[in-house]
Amino acid sequence: MEDIYFKDYEIEIASDVNERDGIGIKIYKDEKMLIEIFRDDTQKSYTVSFYKKDLPLEFVEKTIELFKKVIPQEFIDYEELE
Repeated sequence: MEDIYFKDYEIEIASDVNERDGIGIKIYKDEKMLIEIFRDDTQKSYTVSFYKKDLPLEFVEKTIELFKKVIPQEFIDYEELE
């Protein structure tokens, strides 16, 4: 994934099916997670988790933009799939 703003960061797209069920992105710098944005299909919600205090607003906004660009925004409805 090529994004000049995040050239000095590691971006991970990951799904989770344990305590929560969905997909999200994680941003790392120097192997330390800074932020995670997650789409939880079970709860039909989006969450932002901060792993570093006082992240710049521009960084958070760019992360949200990236999330919206690479992660489908529609929730999976598991009842419809049955």
